[in-house]
Amino acid sequence: MLNTVEKENLNPYEIVQKQIDAAAALLGLRSDAVEILKRPKRVLAVSFPVKMDDGSVRVFEGYRSQHNDAVGPTKGGIRFHPDVTMDEVKALSMWMSFKCGVVGLPYGGGKGGVICDPHEFSKNELERVSRGFMEAIADIVGPETDIPAPDVYTTPQIMGWMMDTYSRLKGTYSPGVITGKPLSVGGSKGRNEATARGCVFTILEALKDSGRKPEQTTVAIQGFGNAGRIAARLLTELGFKIVAVSDSRGGIYDAAGLDVEKVGQLKDNATILDYVGGTVISNEQLLELEVDILIPAALENVITAANADSIQAKWIAEAANGPTTPDADAILREKGITVIPDILANAGGVTVSYFEWVQNLMNYYWSEVEVNEKLQTTMINAYRAVKELSDQYKVDLRTGAYMISLLRITEAMEARGWI
Repeated sequence: MLNTVEKENLNPYEIVQKQIDAAAALLGLRSDAVEILKRPKRVLAVSFPVKMDDGSVRVFEGYRSQHNDAVGPTKGGIRFHPDVTMDEVKALSMWMSFKCGVVGLPYGGGKGGVICDPHEFSKNELERVSRGFMEAIADIVGPETDIPAPDVYTTPQIMGWMMDTYSRLKGTYSPGVITGKPLSVGGSKGRNEATARGCVFTILEALKDSGRKPEQTTVAIQGFGNAGRIAARLLTELGFKIVAVSDSRGGIYDAAGLDVEKVGQLKDNATILDYVGGTVISNEQLLELEVDILIPAALENVITAANADSIQAKWIAEAANGPTTPDADAILREKGITVIPDILANAGGVTVSYFEWVQNLMNYYWSEVEVNEKLQTTMINAYRAVKELSDQYKVDLRTGAYMISLLRITEAMEARGWI
């Protein structure tokens, strides 16, 4: 067993290739299909100048990766983060392919990112960076080719600017080029809550199999951004006890249960660390709490070989992308911890993004109730299919989810004569 993070490979691109190999071996997939799936079809690296408020010009770098379009157009978010790398974007585009596959969407995976810290920008600078990146990638995106969406540190407003830029470049109003937009320009009702709501649906299915009731279940959530915060609220409404949450500054813990609404108010106006009645803990300590369900809802590679043996949760529901490394997965399996993998647990976001895209193309929009009902049906069906295949092959849910996706994509590649 590895004891230090330094000994473990944390390159996300190599991690996802390892996951593909493992699932493909179980299915006996032909080697040429596996070789296609282990690499993105296209990766665009761009640099673009932006005039800042002080009159200076900064050159930003970014990427857009399109993994596989055998099933349909590529789909995936754009993140603004100082640590964006090409390998990260490639890996995330590949995870998106498998996420779309596991819930049966007619999409391949895409992903984009700009190397920047958006917190440093004024609103006008943020708009110019957003428009500049869309101008740089406009030739390879479009409603029928590649459809971006929000991701880390990007918002519906940023998507609105990008959609407007693309529409101006093409000379026609094109709401279907991007999802996660404001409602006023073609966004879908229910999209903001979709990632968290989909995760909650998978948690409920996992509990149903165990016979445990929500009111008997404790939850810790690492990450109190959009997905983590909404998951906390939805789970509380269902009777779950949220005992710990954290953000980038640290976390708070109360065995008696946190007042999630009060934590949210502190997040908006001060810091969650000011919560009265809770104990301040680190993000690392939160991961190792004795709880029933752990929800990593922050960034990649937080559960590694260095800390997996200390995880005490019975279930892990991955609201974040790639929070668990392959070496950590092996340790969690040995401990009997059930992991609801990211490509299943957080697929609610891309599912409702798909609904948004469909509504844009039809120019006909659904009620929030209708969106949520369709999301619930999709997530439950996906969980059941993954569970059934996992039980059949006696593998964990992550491997089962990859197997379903690989089968669907490979079938499409065969039908199109690629292999």
